[in-house]
Amino acid sequence: MAARSEIVHCYLQLASTTSLMAAQARAKEWDRLPALEEQCATVVERLKQIRATEPLDPAELDQAQRLMARIRADQDEVRRLVKPQLERLVATMARLQKQGELDKAYGLAR
Repeated sequence: MAARSEIVHCYLQLASTTSLMAAQARAKEWDRLPALEEQCATVVERLKQIRATEPLDPAELDQAQRLMARIRADQDEVRRLVKPQLERLVATMARLQKQGELDKAYGLAR
């Protein structure tokens, strides 16, 4: 595959995966996000390795720019949906740590 078309192909893969991540986040399917994030990381690494021998033609550049805008929008949505979950997780962990410290202080630790 020519480097130019492979670049567009990678952006198509990223757009598809980030769209799926947003859908999974909306459905609160949190356990599915890490595997999708790993897929994105693999594609991003591939993009870093590709050395285009010639610039994208105007149609490819336009398509890549539209895909990047879609990817950013989906990433923003995922972050917006995941952030409250992470905050709850951190609060729960802090509460459990505090409880453990109290149990230990009062000799209730196991």
